Amino acid sequence: MKRVMSENGRLLTLEGWYVYHDFRKIDFPRWKQVSDVERHQALEELFALMNTWEKNEEEKKGSTALFAINGHKADLVFLFLRPTLEELYHIKTTLNKTKLAEFTEQPESYISVVELSNYVNNPDQDPKADPRVRARLYPTLPKTGYMSFYPMNKKRDGEDNWYTLPMEKRRELMKAHGKTGRKYAGKVQQMISGSIGFDDWEWGVTLFAEDPLQFKYLVYEMRFDEVSARYGEFGYFVVGHAVGREELRELFQID
Repeated sequence: MKRVMSENGRLLTLEGWYVYHDFRKIDFPRWKQVSDVERHQALEELFALMNTWEKNEEEKKGSTALFAINGHKADLVFLFLRPTLEELYHIKTTLNKTKLAEFTEQPESYISVVELSNYVNNPDQDPKADPRVRARLYPTLPKTGYMSFYPMNKKRDGEDNWYTLPMEKRRELMKAHGKTGRKYAGKVQQMISGSIGFDDWEWGVTLFAEDPLQFKYLVYEMRFDEVSARYGEFGYFVVGHAVGREELRELFQID
């Protein structure tokens, strides 16, 4: 029998791959000062790295996606999923050693692990034996469309303290929250990643869709769920679209 709660009533979660959101700003003035040859070499070095990331994904050992970010917070975000934190560290240091990294700065990053709650799982079954659960714990990241990311907490403020609510109340609120989310099945793909003990917020939420307006509709509708309206705290939001080699050539002005 698989337990849903620990002895103190704490919800036990399911964990999948570790997640690294690597946000980058590009120093375009410096980039324009180097020769065409150097710029080509820098971009080809990145493409070689992308080849290794794609091979990793083909071997089902992780997943990688790259998005161009709107607004001032960043220009790009590299999104990596891997089995271990050590692999994410290796990816970070390898990317930082590239020529292209000399023309970027990292205004933000986020470390977490893909997480599913056990609020509704059957305690008599091993949830990881379910292919649908495994697909959510070890997802293949979309390579087209749009991405939205934001960190969030559950409140610990006086009577609005999520962590002092009885388990049944939390289960009830999350069930209603999940009902709202299911309205967007087929329109929005959601990846929840836990970051308690890993980063400054408790969770990271990464959404994917072909239509970016679906992010607005989903987040707005969920604000009316009691679990968000009363117990949710939200950080910054970033949004962007998936990019591949050709768009990177355009971005970096490489013919």
